[in-house]
Amino acid sequence: MFEQSLMAGQRILVTGGGTGLGKAMAERFLALGADVAICGRRKAVCDATAEAWRAQFPDRRIDTFGVDIRIAQNVQQMVEALFDGGGLSGLVNNAAGNFIAPTESLSPRAFDAIANIVFHGSFYVTQAIGQRWIAQAKAGQWQVGQPYRSVMSIITTWVDNGSPYVVPSAMSKAGLDVMTKSLAVEWAPFGIRLNALGPGEIPTEGMSKRLNPGELPGERSRRNNPMAREGKMGELQNLACFLMAGGQCDWLTGQSIMMDGGNSLANGGNFYELRQWSDADWRSARERIETQNQKDKAQR
Repeated sequence: MFEQSLMAGQRILVTGGGTGLGKAMAERFLALGADVAICGRRKAVCDATAEAWRAQFPDRRIDTFGVDIRIAQNVQQMVEALFDGGGLSGLVNNAAGNFIAPTESLSPRAFDAIANIVFHGSFYVTQAIGQRWIAQAKAGQWQVGQPYRSVMSIITTWVDNGSPYVVPSAMSKAGLDVMTKSLAVEWAPFGIRLNALGPGEIPTEGMSKRLNPGELPGERSRRNNPMAREGKMGELQNLACFLMAGGQCDWLTGQSIMMDGGNSLANGGNFYELRQWSDADWRSARERIETQNQKDKAQR
């Protein structure tokens, strides 16, 4: 679909890039000529992903960071290292957390587990990189006519209409949506553009176990989506590359693009149908989610 050199000369940081959607996007960036850096709390996972990529893309630079983006100081240290080592041309805010639960059952800690990553963490990374891009522009290291630096944030299709049973995520992703629109205006004079991508269901292990526990991956989409299917990883990769390729469509900024087969238009694209669950259904879901959480913790 794209020229193999489309992203040559770019260096992009993907948060949460060791697994799932982040891994898939970063891998496609590499295939199109970009260098990448990935970060996550589980550095061993990022390192294993990078090792496989280095065998596949021996000419590409791949950096990994074990960073908890909920801690602003750690984010600043990572970003400082990235700019000391050559800088960045792009950022993908992909790191996230989510799980289904009745809102009245959430503890403050459970709310913070989502909001501190998606809302606070994504802002910390965006601000830290933006500070350095703005300083470069003020020093004449970026000038009008050169490709814009790009931030893309992964949001959800329900940022406009909300969603029951995932309220911490809905609130946090709505914040990213507004950050995208606000900074697209504020930072445009400094050669920075921001967009957001809201994918529908594209099954990954972590997502499926926490948002659709007890269901086969893609089952809900095959049942409810107007296209009667889930999304394909290649579709996400293609759209991400279009949004992140510098100099190709730099006038596109401040936009939130939903890619879900029309699901949000047809039925809201959210978790309203879970109102039918019994207490037993919720207990079973909590057990499956906790099993996945323990599996992830064992890899840290």
